[in-house]
Amino acid sequence: MASRDYILISPCRDEAAYMQKTIDSIGAQTVLPKKWIIVDDGSTDASPQILAEAARKYPFIQVITRRDRGARSVGPGVIEAFYVGYDSIRPDENYNYICKIDVDLDIPSTYFETMLQRMEANPRIGVCSGKPYFYGENGNLISEKCGDETAVGMIKFYRRACFEQIGGFVREVMWDTIDCHRCRMKGWIACSWDEPEIRFIHLRAMGSSHKSILAGRMRHGYGQYFMGTSLPYMTASSIYRLAHPPLIIGGLAMWWGFFSSMLAGKPRYSDREFRSFIRRYHWNCLFKGKTKATYELDQQQAPVWEENRLVLMSS
Repeated sequence: MASRDYILISPCRDEAAYMQKTIDSIGAQTVLPKKWIIVDDGSTDASPQILAEAARKYPFIQVITRRDRGARSVGPGVIEAFYVGYDSIRPDENYNYICKIDVDLDIPSTYFETMLQRMEANPRIGVCSGKPYFYGENGNLISEKCGDETAVGMIKFYRRACFEQIGGFVREVMWDTIDCHRCRMKGWIACSWDEPEIRFIHLRAMGSSHKSILAGRMRHGYGQYFMGTSLPYMTASSIYRLAHPPLIIGGLAMWWGFFSSMLAGKPRYSDREFRSFIRRYHWNCLFKGKTKATYELDQQQAPVWEENRLVLMSS
């Protein structure tokens, strides 16, 4: 059996209200990380003190502190902080898996053991995750309704070979979807599972970390535009989101974020081959359904993965 060594990297800023839950969750894992690099991106709350105490308690935690740049920066700022941690890994350090993980999560104790088991069972899985839930106003758990064809951005568990082959993360909004599509272009499988033992609690609702949830939905619309999504697919996606919190206005905000970016002629992801790849996939999703379209694409890309696997083995 290959090594189960994995490294966690967490960009964070002003997460004192949530991070202790995440720290306790990681400390309780049945398979502990080899290293957990937490990049404090200029916090002005009690985060530094909490992290210092965590590093004293858990020898696998390494804290990197960056200077306060004045404001939270989602998308590019998060990935910039991630790479501060990633670049600190020694070239000779052995590990087979790497995970970008936020510090506002409450994770089941067997979470990473389960991810490892599924990676070991299927060598084509390049990145995976469980599903996020958050607490509603009545204390009930609500799904964030993330698709099965992606690993969610707040806890992406990567096979190291896959992460390196796709070139890591794009430093722009929608980085956490672009990477999954790039995985499929290379023949890997990107996925997530909605099962009780790997569901986790997102202590802050997705898209609400900067200004408001509506601002997050508009930012998502811009991200879809940047990635290369077509207007028909974005319209269908926004209509689907009308029925999910925040009801109606969330879907409308996503669509306006996309359409206003299109009207303004904002730049798009420069890889034309990639944009053509996801548009073909999106059209198949519209006509066949996302589950069938994803299955067919994964089958179609299997020879690409086999070719890449042979190259990796010979290098």
